[in-house]
Amino acid sequence: MTHLHRLAAALLLPLCTVAMAQPAPDLEALKRDVAATERAFARSMADRDHAAFVSHLSEQAVFFGGKSVQHGKAEVAAAWKRFFDEKEAPFSWAPDQVEVLADGTLALTTGPVYDPAGKPVARFNSIWRLEGKAWRIVFDKGSPLETP
Repeated sequence: MTHLHRLAAALLLPLCTVAMAQPAPDLEALKRDVAATERAFARSMADRDHAAFVSHLSEQAVFFGGKSVQHGKAEVAAAWKRFFDEKEAPFSWAPDQVEVLADGTLALTTGPVYDPAGKPVARFNSIWRLEGKAWRIVFDKGSPLETP
């Protein structure tokens, strides 16, 4: 082994040890955090608070709406502004399932979407990414309910 290889090994070994010593994320706690974030996101619609809605969006957010797709936080925010114009929310949603990747960086939320009368009309599927210390939504797509 050359002197350069020994030096590189000596410098990299502590980094490997630190990386290996990282405790596994508490996935159940992360699921609770993501579920709470999803509920806060839904509450922004109920509270008619467009700014709070936008605060949950990743800069790279992609939302699917009907035949269109919005790319980026600004485009999603502009497209969704119309849903905040009326006094009453046109729909609501709530997560009924949350999953988090083993490394704790991405999460899926899914659940029913309700019309103003509380009738389930669709299902949402959202992907969240941990950005710094905040979960931000990166993908969102609704699907019609399956009919028997």
